[in-house]
Amino acid sequence: MGILGWIVLGLIAGAIAKAIMPGKDPGGIIVTILIGIVGAILGGFIGRALFNSDINSFFDLSTWLLAILGSLVLLGIYRLVTGRRAHA
Repeated sequence: MGILGWIVLGLIAGAIAKAIMPGKDPGGIIVTILIGIVGAILGGFIGRALFNSDINSFFDLSTWLLAILGSLVLLGIYRLVTGRRAHA
């Protein structure tokens, strides 16, 4: 799966991550979508490094789980960083 596939997967994974972690995001929907894309790509790289397998299928369950997990982690970190700045 190429970078375009990871971007499309990231858009969907970002929306799923937003549904799993509801709440107000400081950047709005555009930032959440971008975080989903970066999180999906990050999840793919981490999955490839940890499991030493080629994660290339768009329809594979492990690909989706890694993309959603990467998006959730990145969204959580983003909320922690921007939440502290907003209250400071």
